[in-house]
Amino acid sequence: MIPGEVKVNMLKIYEEEYIVRMGQCDRYGKWRPSAILAAMQDAAGTHSEKLDCGRAKLLEKNLVWVLTRTEVRMQRYPSSGEKVLIRTFPAPNKRWFFPRYYLFIDEAGNEIGKAGTLWVLLDFETRKMAPPGEAAALLPDNSDLELPLGMPPAIPQVEGEDSITLRMPVYTDIDVNGHVNNTRYADWACDALGIDIMEKYEPASILVNYAQEIMPGQEMELHAAADGTHYRVSGKFGEKVHFELGGELRKRD
Repeated sequence: MIPGEVKVNMLKIYEEEYIVRMGQCDRYGKWRPSAILAAMQDAAGTHSEKLDCGRAKLLEKNLVWVLTRTEVRMQRYPSSGEKVLIRTFPAPNKRWFFPRYYLFIDEAGNEIGKAGTLWVLLDFETRKMAPPGEAAALLPDNSDLELPLGMPPAIPQVEGEDSITLRMPVYTDIDVNGHVNNTRYADWACDALGIDIMEKYEPASILVNYAQEIMPGQEMELHAAADGTHYRVSGKFGEKVHFELGGELRKRD
């Protein structure tokens, strides 16, 4: 058992022990940002199932959960083979938005990262936001819990000229909701920043604004910039910005 693990009310807080696999790591053997987002997505899904508001139940009402914002802050990235305790819980909803938070704890019981997300309900047919409805009533009262982060902040501006690349969604980018999965945006951003930047730096924070779904056939124009302190990547289709991703950089050890 990881020392940071505690007895919790599984309806209020969900915990799972996660082993970082080599296939989820970058060229330096560190947990890849997209793999962290995938682990967060899976933990949220499992907890939602336990709360009786998971995907299967929502689809009965033609609804699905989708992300609108994400903030991840990593003190360090664990290596392949490390065990990480993922602790997650929802906070009281803010109108149509459902906050969910995460802590990442290593085998020594140290917090190595934390994250906050904002989710909404999406009508699967109209692709429009749906009101909280019964889903909000199924969530536990976690108003007594300390939140590890505030609301996700604005993505920082970066000075300098953007590099521009084109990215067409491929089959493996698309998830069961029929759009590019939220985890893939991190891979797209790392690729857009390029090997030279990613060999020197790692993201100390990852902020994502999911403004508009990216559907099959929508070739995105990716604008990427980094100045050694911050980075920013945005994806446009025509004149419309579909996502923005950015945050702080730190030099690799």
